[in-house]
Amino acid sequence: MRIIAGDWRGRNIVAPKGDTTRPTADRTRERLFSMLTSRLGDFADLQVLDLFSGSGALGLEALSRGAAHCTFVEQDREALAALEKNITTLDAATRSDVRIGSVLALGPARQAYDLVLMDPPYQTGAASVALDKLGRLGWFAPSAWIAIETSRREDVAVKGFLTDVVRDSGKARLTLVRPESRQKS
Repeated sequence: MRIIAGDWRGRNIVAPKGDTTRPTADRTRERLFSMLTSRLGDFADLQVLDLFSGSGALGLEALSRGAAHCTFVEQDREALAALEKNITTLDAATRSDVRIGSVLALGPARQAYDLVLMDPPYQTGAASVALDKLGRLGWFAPSAWIAIETSRREDVAVKGFLTDVVRDSGKARLTLVRPESRQKS
């Protein structure tokens, strides 16, 4: 695995050992960030939340492209080891925060995030549950973009969020949503 673009373009990152975590393929990550760039313009100064972060590839990609800070949330021991190694390798510790535990156990937010990257285990429904719960707990800024990777057979639709686009990429489905309140102006 490698960083696709930005300051760390071409730098290698490691994936977790074992088969518990399914890293996002480089091609899928490239497609996702192309979709986000066309909507955001750039990533400068964004506060990013990487949920079910695994190796941290999504959040690290956002940092490489200029995001100000990324909070990573992961519970798997092997994934955490890979995530910590990748943060150290890229010298990203001052722009990163790692929260150890389940995404679904998070409480009320201390801050709202501009960009949320979510890559839950496939076929679990965890994306919809996390989107609903974290939305109610204040994790998403009113203007936030939320990017969700699921399997091609999984759809994400949660009351209070509007789907901007859905694209299939290999075995993955990429869904971009926004908080509905943003659209009421």
